Amino acid sequence: MIHDRTILCFASNWFYDPTSKHHVMKLLAERNHVVWVNYHASRRPSVADAGAIVGKLRQVIQGPRRVSEGLTVVTPLVVPLPGSRAVTALNRRLLVRQIRSVLRTLPKRPVQLWSFAPDVDYLVGQFDEEAVVYYCVDAFGEFTGYDRVAVAEAEARLCRKADLVITTAESLEKQKRSLNENTVLVTHGVDCRHFAKAADHATEIPADIDSIPRPILGFWGLIQDWIDVELLAEIARRRTDWSLVLIGEAATDMSAVRGLANIHVLGRRPYDSLPGYAKAFDVGLLPFRRNSLTEAVNPIKLREYLSAGLPVVGTPLPEVRRYERWVRLAETPDEWVSELEVFLRNHSPAEADSRRAAMQAETWSAKVADIETHLAAALAHKAVVHATPSIR
Repeated sequence: MIHDRTILCFASNWFYDPTSKHHVMKLLAERNHVVWVNYHASRRPSVADAGAIVGKLRQVIQGPRRVSEGLTVVTPLVVPLPGSRAVTALNRRLLVRQIRSVLRTLPKRPVQLWSFAPDVDYLVGQFDEEAVVYYCVDAFGEFTGYDRVAVAEAEARLCRKADLVITTAESLEKQKRSLNENTVLVTHGVDCRHFAKAADHATEIPADIDSIPRPILGFWGLIQDWIDVELLAEIARRRTDWSLVLIGEAATDMSAVRGLANIHVLGRRPYDSLPGYAKAFDVGLLPFRRNSLTEAVNPIKLREYLSAGLPVVGTPLPEVRRYERWVRLAETPDEWVSELEVFLRNHSPAEADSRRAAMQAETWSAKVADIETHLAAALAHKAVVHATPSIR
């Protein structure tokens, strides 16, 4: 068990919707102190990022924030120009100075460095850390706007330096194992109790969805270029008696769904409200495009839908296929309509209970316990290697 440590966590914005990194670090913060570094130097900003840049600068000016007894969030001043050696050297100096100033305010404990970002290899060894963990949740080089070569090179260096590489998809595990033999697969978890509230009589359906005609086919999450908006539009055109509800920030071209009366784009909603929306859904949707990015995706929302008892129809991605017992898979619009019709005709309370029960073994607590076991083994192996004299 990891306890009485200071964990430096390099990840995307703490002040956004919960992801795997939020769930994992909240649990570790119960027995350690987590310093969450809002790392934003992996991608060169574009004009569309102007608003986000202003928000980041505000966070920088505010300085470190203690968001709970065991968790401090710091947004450091860095230059987001990946691939530049000069900028990397500058960022190293900036980050080390800012993070060490935070560490001086905390009780002195052994330090561990955990990174959900692929390109912080240049910080390894700067904090006298006892362990380095790279937590790989995506094929980062495939994201729009990322420098594929720069990310791949930095990620390879980080993998080689890490004591443990955690991956969330089988394809990622295979790729990273070639760089580090201490690479493991730990799939995402889920907050079962939170989403099971969808079956609670006391849970209220939010007003903005309660008036939408049933059946409701629902999606929540970031609507980016990996979501097949055109597919959703085609489903809506073919079945005008169905309502499609999309919850989340739309950060891609949504023109395909404009003007379709049975598609409702509600925008971003608080995480705490999602069980209420799930209660209004008849089916949960996973409408991913198939490409080199999504082939490595392990969608957390799949487990969230199932924890809410929802039937799910999704694109047959490798990590979705693992749940084929509870998910119907579809690629073409014809297949999607057909599979959705099956669920809408045959949904039963017993099946909903079965889905919820299946997720009980996939809690975030169980995933963190698994990770702790892997890290203990990796550090024990490291100690043996260092204690064994080399033989010429």
